[in-house]
Amino acid sequence: MKPRCTTLRRHVARDIALTAALAILGVVASWRRGTAQTATWTASPPAPTVGDTIWLERALAVPSGWQVRAGKLEATEAIEPLADPAVRRSPGGWVVRYAVVAWKPGAHKLALPPLWLLGPDGRADSTAGGTTSFGVTSVIPDSLRSPSPQGLLAPLRAAHRDPLPPLAALALVAGLLATGVAARRRRPRALESAPQVPLEREVPDTRWLAAGEPKAVAARAIWRLRAALARAVPEAHPALDTAECLAVVERARPDAPLRELGDLLEQLDRVAFASAHGTDVAALSAMARRLARELTP
Repeated sequence: MKPRCTTLRRHVARDIALTAALAILGVVASWRRGTAQTATWTASPPAPTVGDTIWLERALAVPSGWQVRAGKLEATEAIEPLADPAVRRSPGGWVVRYAVVAWKPGAHKLALPPLWLLGPDGRADSTAGGTTSFGVTSVIPDSLRSPSPQGLLAPLRAAHRDPLPPLAALALVAGLLATGVAARRRRPRALESAPQVPLEREVPDTRWLAAGEPKAVAARAIWRLRAALARAVPEAHPALDTAECLAVVERARPDAPLRELGDLLEQLDRVAFASAHGTDVAALSAMARRLARELTP
């Protein structure tokens, strides 16, 4: 019987020790959770009113090399966050700050989001944000016991103003502007008459020919004849070539010496383009002068 009793006692002792260890672990976990839930948050300013910015701060002591990340605070009906949480270093660790605003007076109890701890070796841990309490006073004076919303105000009517002063000021500005423009306006300057330039006499064909320039004589004869044709028949303008010009003259002036004009212009073109040598350019120029006088109305 003794071995059996010894074995039973061992089992009982082991169960008791295991139960005690689990109880101790549960107490430690509950203590850590309670410590996190009752973590110290400080609220500033000490006596905020409705609509003021309230700063909630908490200092965390973490091992060297660890970092802190704050969770996002969700808005409630009475309290709303104003910005993302701020985390900054402090001599003893890290400081977490939340900026909130309360829209209702009275005592408020706010549950903060969890805080994340990040280790340098990739480890991560978290701690509960806990809760904090603060009071907010009303901006309505105590003399008004039961404030109630006021009705809509009647639309404001524009006051009747005398239109004479603005009109007088406008007329004064217009008069000053007209006076300034008239004073700065310059009188037209009297231009001197252009000096009389004596017309040079036309260089005779003989001088051009003596200088060895038959092309110049032929070009001047062509221009004189084509100008006379353009004055007699406006459709035969100088932009047309010789064949087109003669066709237009034939339709407009059938009585014109078309054959003579065609032969003369063709010979002058050959001289002007240096394709006819040994031609009497002086005789062609004289013939062009005569035909130009006959065609001139």
